[in-house]
Amino acid sequence: MKALQITGYGEIAKNVEIREVENPRIEDDQVLIEVHAASINPVDYKIIEGAMRNIQKLSFPAAIGFDVAGTVKDKGTNVSDFNIGDEVFARVPTHSPGTFAEMVAVDHQAVCQKPSNLSFVEAASIPLVGLTSVQAFQKANLKAGNKVLIHAGSGGVGSFAVQYAKAQGAYVYTTTSTKNVEWVKDLGADRVIDYKKEDYREIAKNVDVVYDTLGGNYTKEALEILKQGGRVVSIAGDPDNETAKELGLNGLIRFLMKLKRFKLDQLVKDKNAYYKFVMMHADGAQLNDLKELIENRYISAIIDQEYPFSKAIDDLEHVKNGHTKGKVVLNMKLS
Repeated sequence: MKALQITGYGEIAKNVEIREVENPRIEDDQVLIEVHAASINPVDYKIIEGAMRNIQKLSFPAAIGFDVAGTVKDKGTNVSDFNIGDEVFARVPTHSPGTFAEMVAVDHQAVCQKPSNLSFVEAASIPLVGLTSVQAFQKANLKAGNKVLIHAGSGGVGSFAVQYAKAQGAYVYTTTSTKNVEWVKDLGADRVIDYKKEDYREIAKNVDVVYDTLGGNYTKEALEILKQGGRVVSIAGDPDNETAKELGLNGLIRFLMKLKRFKLDQLVKDKNAYYKFVMMHADGAQLNDLKELIENRYISAIIDQEYPFSKAIDDLEHVKNGHTKGKVVLNMKLS
């Protein structure tokens, strides 16, 4: 079969290539999925560039890709919840990537039946951004009526998170550029802030929850606009100490992170707030909850671009260049 593989750390174009490899062998708890579509996420190019090597060092050549939609071609002896021919989608476990390929073996507990109202391309856009948002808002204990700020409402994560937070009954502030304001309003945001013309800190005040998708100064600024006792959940800021331990980072790296996080920790203490860096994990049961929301029309798949597998490198470069509206997806069935 054909599969995209990472050959080394560095520039995308120089360190990934499509190769002929053997079909994966499934274990007793896995299903073999024929890949129809796989979406690109920022974590993919960050892995290629080596930004994640302190967390998980690769042995080359290495598989790549975490989101998938396709059909079940085979299953292990312990799998009773799926049948050959089922249309499914999944975010594969972090330790076993490989969805940028014609076939992928996946633990059945990470897999879910595909929403009936989505195409394979649309379904492939959902798992990582969907599970990231669900797990972040669970950590934040999001409730109906909460005021929540979601940065970058037109991006892959943001466009999903806006819809999900509204489905939970929250009042949603989000930020975007001038050209995307009306488009993001249509996603359901209550107040769309044009960051080119407005200062979000003057508009989103005393919020209950900030979903930090940008990191940097935005993480500290989240504490400034947060109400006393509010919650900040981040997928881009500095890991809290508990998460750093869960990632298996050594004591020296955790100490350096704590020094870097000093001002943030002080702001958290002053606000009596909750701060959590969220590392998403694969979860087929949570995908099933999202499937119901999608089939009941609370959430739509947002596709920015669709590429054939032969253009996978261009696909990765497109995501790295940023400013996408929704997700970028590899369609394995396009020539």
